[in-house]
Amino acid sequence: MFKHILLPTDGSRLSNRAVKRGLEFAKRIRARVTAIHVVPEFKIMADESFVPLSPALKKRFEEEGRTRARKMLDAIARQAKGRRVRCATVSVVSDLPYQQIIATARRKKCDLIMMASHGRRGLSSLLLGSETAKVLIHSRVPVLVVR
Repeated sequence: MFKHILLPTDGSRLSNRAVKRGLEFAKRIRARVTAIHVVPEFKIMADESFVPLSPALKKRFEEEGRTRARKMLDAIARQAKGRRVRCATVSVVSDLPYQQIIATARRKKCDLIMMASHGRRGLSSLLLGSETAKVLIHSRVPVLVVR
């Protein structure tokens, strides 16, 4: 059976629901969990008339991303503790969340990734695909998708 479950989260309502189900599942099967949040990299769109980027703006963006991730992951850790499920947390910075999810599952020796089914919708979904779909396609670790 599964011993270590990776729970990716983006903080959305659907993602939080998947995390809750993941924690309940982990408790039932006596598995431990690792919760992960991928913070987007700082990028700015600019044209020739744009003023050079302020280092303070980049620093503020990064700090706010880390703070948001920490709050999200701390809330999951509290939920896990309340259910008596061992929980570790990971926050990484990347514009390719699916790659970080897969890499973390491999690095932490997770034997299951459990995540929400949602992602991009509409045209962006057709062009870019959802993170869940990308994890499903590229992961060698089994993936359980929560609707």
